[in-house]
Amino acid sequence: MADLMILNAGVLQVTAERAELLDGCDIIVSGKRIEAIEPTGTTDPSRAKTVLEAAGQVAMPGFINTHAHVPMVLWRGLGEDVNLDSWFNDYIWRLEANLEPEDVYWGMQLGLLEMIEAGITAVNDHYWHMEYAARAVEKAGTRALLGQAMFGANGLGQIDETAAFVQRWDGQAGGRIRTILAPHAPYTCDDEFLRASAAKAEAIGSGIHIHAAETREQTQASLARRGRTPIEVLQDCGIFEAPTVLAHALGATPGDLEILADVRARVGIAHCPKTYAKLAMGFNNLVELRALGIAVGLGTDGAVSNNTLDLWESMRLTAMGQKQLLRDAEQLTIPQALTIATRESARVYGQADELGDLAVGKLADIILVDLGGAHHFPLNSVTASLVYNARAGDVRTVICDGRVIMREREHLTLDKDEIIANIAPRLERLRRRENAGNIQNYEP
Repeated sequence: MADLMILNAGVLQVTAERAELLDGCDIIVSGKRIEAIEPTGTTDPSRAKTVLEAAGQVAMPGFINTHAHVPMVLWRGLGEDVNLDSWFNDYIWRLEANLEPEDVYWGMQLGLLEMIEAGITAVNDHYWHMEYAARAVEKAGTRALLGQAMFGANGLGQIDETAAFVQRWDGQAGGRIRTILAPHAPYTCDDEFLRASAAKAEAIGSGIHIHAAETREQTQASLARRGRTPIEVLQDCGIFEAPTVLAHALGATPGDLEILADVRARVGIAHCPKTYAKLAMGFNNLVELRALGIAVGLGTDGAVSNNTLDLWESMRLTAMGQKQLLRDAEQLTIPQALTIATRESARVYGQADELGDLAVGKLADIILVDLGGAHHFPLNSVTASLVYNARAGDVRTVICDGRVIMREREHLTLDKDEIIANIAPRLERLRRRENAGNIQNYEP
């Protein structure tokens, strides 16, 4: 008996920057993995414990959110129409001073609920109180790479504390939870702290998730203060010796790109275009990065700079942002956008051999997308519609690790009413900015 059969689906195949649809397919899942993809009718559906009818729907890999601060959904809409300096110092780091561990548990669930509805089955999350986030991921049935945020001002002792979290939770939830060290950024961690983080990552076999060169202004400030760019600082401190997810890198110089190209086997960049547009941070030249062999994955960042946890928006803005940046409508094509959203995001996430593709032997993280809405008609190009038309609400069913966690928009693991009921009484405390005190100050 197979555990699951998906019948009559169109299967999205993205290979070598080509994207095409295989019509009329059945997907057979045994345990956590895809056992077969074959023409509809080849195998008797009675052979499966669970059967999903997917006629008129596209089966594609679950999205991977390569950079987020998921519990920040608790402050959605509270940092509007301000510059980056004010966003940090007047809003985020005052609001986060109110955070309590249990808030993370419920905020993480709310964000996971939203991401499941948008077809996101895995997230690389960088935040605090991550034991509580891990418990939420266990309950949701999704996949996560979790990093406990560290600021240098809090002392070297926290590196050992977060390493204990990394070792305790890595591989939990049947392997759905992986862990990573997460020093915040070069502008909040000095060289000593970064070197100690790199040494600890080597000692325990961990990767590193860090913000760096978020803007050109940060790069200029680092050159003035340290005589090196943020990317050069990370290189000098040994960060890139570990598998690294580099958030943003918008301020990378030509010399920085040479460094990143040299370490491209271990380092990928998380690209979060909605945050960049909203905070007027600029855009990376992804065409140049990818030509150098540097992996680029999609991210949402947090909901206070993005407002939604929706990678359909991120994929669309990635394609359009590159066309606008380069003043060339032929750049960042539809197949390339889909490659970034699937295979390259899996590479940045550190599971290129397991995720990002619907293929025999891969983990069964699958979403079913309905293209029957008026906003898709006439459906002259399925791949164009996926990149430029699709909405989170088009996702009908979500499977992670071979388990159905949302079926026809019905959540099977999380309870929306319970989540809202537990968050609502916390909001008055969480929204206070006056006299809360900043957890850090943003001085790039």
